[in-house]
Amino acid sequence: MDKTTPDPGSGEPRPRVPRHVAIIMDGNGRWARQRHRARTWGHREGVKSVRAVVEESVRRGVGTLTLFAFSSENWRRPLSEVSVLMDLFLSTLRGEMRRLQENDVRLRVIGDRSAFSEKLRQRIADAEELTANNERLCLQIAANYGGRWDITQAARRLVADVQAGSLSPASIDEQALAARLSFADQPDPDLFIRTGGEKRLSNFILW
Repeated sequence: MDKTTPDPGSGEPRPRVPRHVAIIMDGNGRWARQRHRARTWGHREGVKSVRAVVEESVRRGVGTLTLFAFSSENWRRPLSEVSVLMDLFLSTLRGEMRRLQENDVRLRVIGDRSAFSEKLRQRIADAEELTANNERLCLQIAANYGGRWDITQAARRLVADVQAGSLSPASIDEQALAARLSFADQPDPDLFIRTGGEKRLSNFILW
C-alpha cells in the first residue's frame, strides 16, 4: 500500500490513514517494574496512553481502533492483579463516557463477557447503548478475548443457523464464517501494533 495519496486540495501527497488500527496493549507491567513500581501502577498509567491514542485516532480520521485490553489467558495472572484490572476497567468506563460522547466515539466491547461480574457487564451494556449512534470512530475494546475463541463462537453460530434451517451446509465458506466473527461489520486491520517490544500475536485477531 502506498504511504501517500494526493491531497485533492493542494496536489501534494498526504499520508495514508489506516481504516482500522489494532493494538495489543502489552508491557505496562514490565514498564512499571523497570521503574521499581508495582505492575498495577503500570496498568493505571497505561490508561493515559489509551486516552491519547483514542484522541489521536479521532484527529487523524481512523475509522476503527481495536485495543487488546485483557486476553482470555490473562486470568492466569495473580488474583490481585486481575482484580485491579477489572476495577480499572469499571472506573475507566465510568470516567471516559463524557469524553467519548464529545468526540463522537462509539464504544464496543468484544470478547466473552460471561466471566465478568454482573456490575461490569451492565456497565459495558450501558456504555455501548449510550454511544451506539456515534460515528466518528468505532473504539473496540477486546476484553476476555481470544482469536481462537472468536473463531469457535463463529463456528457455533454457523451450526445454529444450519440447525435452524436458515443456512445450508453447502453454502458454508470463508465469507460465511467471517461474517459471524465478533466485529464482522468492521474492516480488517490495516495496521497492527504491539507495544512492549515483543513480536507475538498472543491469540489476537487470528482470522
